[in-house]
Amino acid sequence: MMRIAVGGFQHETNTFAPSKAPYAAFEQADSWPGLKRGKALLTAFDGMNIPIAGFIAAASARGHALKPLVWCSATPSAHVTEEAYERIVEMLLDDLGYAGEIDAVYLDLHGAMVTEHLEDGEGELLKRVRAAVGKEIPLIVSLDLHANVTQAMLDHSDALIAYRTYPHVDMAETGARAAAHLEAIFAGLPRQAKAMRKIDFLIPLTAQCTLVEPSAHIYRQVAELEGAVLGNGRVSSVSFAGGFPPADIKDCSPAVIAYADTEAAAIAAAERIAGEIAACEGRFREKLWSARDAVAYAIEHSKAQAGAGPIVLADTQDNPGAGGNGDTVGILRELIAQKAERAALGVLFDPEAAQAAAAAGAGARVKLSLGAKTGGADETPIDDEFEVVRVSDGEFLATGPFYGGSRMSLGTTARLRKGGVEVVVASRKAQCADQEMLKHIGIDPAGLAILVVKSSVHFRADFGPLAREVLVVESPGPNTADLSKLRYRHLRPGVRVMPLGEPFAG
Repeated sequence: MMRIAVGGFQHETNTFAPSKAPYAAFEQADSWPGLKRGKALLTAFDGMNIPIAGFIAAASARGHALKPLVWCSATPSAHVTEEAYERIVEMLLDDLGYAGEIDAVYLDLHGAMVTEHLEDGEGELLKRVRAAVGKEIPLIVSLDLHANVTQAMLDHSDALIAYRTYPHVDMAETGARAAAHLEAIFAGLPRQAKAMRKIDFLIPLTAQCTLVEPSAHIYRQVAELEGAVLGNGRVSSVSFAGGFPPADIKDCSPAVIAYADTEAAAIAAAERIAGEIAACEGRFREKLWSARDAVAYAIEHSKAQAGAGPIVLADTQDNPGAGGNGDTVGILRELIAQKAERAALGVLFDPEAAQAAAAAGAGARVKLSLGAKTGGADETPIDDEFEVVRVSDGEFLATGPFYGGSRMSLGTTARLRKGGVEVVVASRKAQCADQEMLKHIGIDPAGLAILVVKSSVHFRADFGPLAREVLVVESPGPNTADLSKLRYRHLRPGVRVMPLGEPFAG
């Protein structure tokens, strides 16, 4: 039996986004539970698709004793404030001290945290944890597929194990894989050699989707390579982190990480996957639609094939899962202007409008100034009269493959209608990646002609099977889809900001 300290600190930082993450953002429950500490941590994630849930379930099944630390996450945004970072890290280190004798540490991290005072939030955290527990205690980390992996993260951990799906339907599975790797160490696996190969071009988020090529092919290669014998060494773990491109830091870029019995085997594994990625560089680009053209296309083609399922428009640049605030109205304005029918948008973040609609009540008609309040894009609110169709407290159980098992909390939520267009307006930010975000307030996604989701890729897990077609739309928002339009200042020189694009010169 091992005594394992268990905790986590999750944030995906878009350094171009308008709003930072203070401590309160980590306390608040949204798509995931709010900050958990002590014994409550060990039961808070039961049944959820989240790495720490998978790790706890797998380690508990093997009879190991778990020592809870602290776990928290906040919706992706701009930098984590220095106060929040230092306060949470202090909690984690204090809890590590209180844990007594331990045999290992597991941390559920994202891998793309930037703070007001640090480019590499996770690297610094792992450095401090390693200093606290010493060199001999195994330190195992699960990472998001979009991690910007740094040398410090590699140096101060024994294994970095990343998701292999985007949409991230394997988060809990990744936690279980981390537990299995730790179990192998406990059973006598020798300390593994490490190798990392950074990729010299950035990959837009929508092109990282593992349901389509070339990512589907590459991740199959990653899975097949794990366990292989290369030369004189067996490969124990391989990860490909696609990176989080809207992070203006030196280490922003995809990376391949490999662990093996020998240094030669680890290097060979990392170089093999890096070579596959390089060979596919030109395929990591896809068509981006303007809001006007996407709406016009969707209206025309939904009429031609009525009842065949919705055409889904991905409002990727305002994705709350990548630092957007979920309140831009570029596509919504086009839906109304072009008189779309059987159309819906989810989820628009506007607490003021949601509260006003709730106060008016279902059936009322209310004049609203809707959206565009947080400064995430250069646009103005939609000032118009809307019908309040239904009001909700925003509490429901998510059932889709991504959020499934999570008790979601959108706060006061309203379903509004303008002509043939409906919009779900919430008081808390959340990426629209689960059908229950619409169903809980009476909208059946399958019956729509056009569905707009504030999401980049995660929506495909639950909405993909319904979609007749998916269009990625370049409408206002801080999660810029064409990375060449971002004003990077801190990337390492030579990195191409788009596949086959111009290298960053500094």
